[in-house]
Amino acid sequence: MTGLDLRIHWRSMRIGVAGVGRIGTMHAGNLASLDAVDEVVLFDPVPGRAAAVAAQTGAKATAVDDLDALLQAGDGVLIATPTPTHPETIRRALSAGKPALCEKPIASDYAEMSALVDDIEASGVEVLVGFQRRFDPAVAELHRRIRADEVGKLYLVRSTGNDAEPPDFGYLPASGGIFRDLLIHDLDAVPWLVGEPVVEVYASGSVLVDQAFADADDVDNAVVMLKFAGGAHAVLVGGRHDPLGYDHRIEVLGSKDSLAVGVDSRTPLTSLEPDGPKAGPDAYPGFPERFHRAYLNEMAVFVDVVAGRTQNPSPARDSLTSLRLALACDESRRSGVPVKIEQEVVV
Repeated sequence: MTGLDLRIHWRSMRIGVAGVGRIGTMHAGNLASLDAVDEVVLFDPVPGRAAAVAAQTGAKATAVDDLDALLQAGDGVLIATPTPTHPETIRRALSAGKPALCEKPIASDYAEMSALVDDIEASGVEVLVGFQRRFDPAVAELHRRIRADEVGKLYLVRSTGNDAEPPDFGYLPASGGIFRDLLIHDLDAVPWLVGEPVVEVYASGSVLVDQAFADADDVDNAVVMLKFAGGAHAVLVGGRHDPLGYDHRIEVLGSKDSLAVGVDSRTPLTSLEPDGPKAGPDAYPGFPERFHRAYLNEMAVFVDVVAGRTQNPSPARDSLTSLRLALACDESRRSGVPVKIEQEVVV
């Protein structure tokens, strides 16, 4: 197909959104803001919700009454329904031949996710996983520089991820714990940046914010150390309460350069040096604000994948890596010893 034919074929782009809760509504608005998208089609199992969000989103948005209608209407589908519905919804998108972007996790446990990944790859239909940090322009630039050998031999990666306020305590029993909920993004992004297999994991955690975390068999502050096949290490820290605001930073030290993302005028960190940065009153209140550019770019990249203009930067198989590491973190925290990661052979 020539470039001219491609432009004609995708003159009218329609993207479906399944599930219009908080994050689905945000995605619908971001899709509607793209010039490449002509129509955003919404579906939600809660009666009336899709129509209400369509009216809120604007002229580009319409609502349908069921998932089959959504899959028929859209050139691609964004899946933001509750996690237990993700495998079935993805498989229905595969059957319809519609590329999909699914919020993480694509499945609740490793065995279910592994089977789903096999089905996705056998179908030949593209499925992107919504790890938004891969789409953040600064993180993507860091990835480019590492791949271009501008950083040199990697020595150390440090990642910080702190919520401004703890999540609703009622959510904790179903959250999967701090490693599968909060730190899963870092367990995806950092190995993606380094580009090497993780060979060992050590994790520790404490309950310092609220007893509710202990009651849910969870922790609210955690540290993870990853050792990579080439010898580099990564240190990931995460917590459920930062009094100054939402904080996510990644720092990379190599033989040629030292780089950071997530350090700007809204970073909730105060330096005690005379000329150092000070936390301001407009610190990031949460992840939607901190990763606003990432979410916009995520939708733009998804549309390009649907149109065949770019490759999938967040394939489903990578979700197996981050979940496996999160499970190893749980094991290490409970046992108090490092966990070796045996490398799987994909046939």
